[in-house]
Amino acid sequence: MALTNTITATISVSSEVTTRAARVRLMIFDVDGVLTDGGMLFGADGEALKRFNVHDGLGIKLLQQAGIATAIISARTSAIVSRRASDLGITHVYQGAHNKNLAFAELLTHTSLRAEDCGFIGDDIIDLPILSRAGLAVSVPNGHPEVKSRVHYVTQASGGHGAAREVCDLILRAQGKYEAALAQYLTGVPSL
Repeated sequence: MALTNTITATISVSSEVTTRAARVRLMIFDVDGVLTDGGMLFGADGEALKRFNVHDGLGIKLLQQAGIATAIISARTSAIVSRRASDLGITHVYQGAHNKNLAFAELLTHTSLRAEDCGFIGDDIIDLPILSRAGLAVSVPNGHPEVKSRVHYVTQASGGHGAAREVCDLILRAQGKYEAALAQYLTGVPSL
C-alpha cells in the first residue's frame, strides 16, 4: 500500500506523486481535452471555438508567479490558443505539433531543462511520447484508457473543468508554495 499525502482538502496523492510534483520546474499543458473539454464548436466562418476554464488560467498564473515555467504543446493550430496563451503569459507555445516528442525535445533544448524537470498533462495517445518521459505525467479522467494507465496521476476534475488547476495546486503544495500563493489574496499584498 502506497503512502499518501493530502495535497488538497479532498485529494490524496501518493508520496511518489508528491515527490515528482516537487521537482517540476516546467509544467506543460495539452489543449484539447485538457485546457478545454475536448468538444469543438465551429463558427460560421469555420473557425473552431474553444471554451477555457478561468480557474485553470489562475492556476497557471500562480505557477508562473511561484517561478515555475509553463508551456503548451498542441497538435492543433488555433488563433484562439495563441490568444489564450498570450493572455496567460505562456511564452512557450508549440502548435501544430503532430509529433509532440519533437516539440518536447525543442522545448527542453530551449529551456535547458531535463525531461524529469517537467510535468505534462495530456489526454490521448498522441501525448504518450511526452507522458512517457516527463517527470510528472498526468491525465484527466476523461482521457483515453491507454493514457490513464501510463501516468503517475489522474486528476479528479475533467479536462476543461478544473483539471489543469488541480495539477497547478498539487505542484504548488508539493513545493511548499501554495500558502504564499494564497496569501496575496487573503492579505491583498502579493507575496510571490
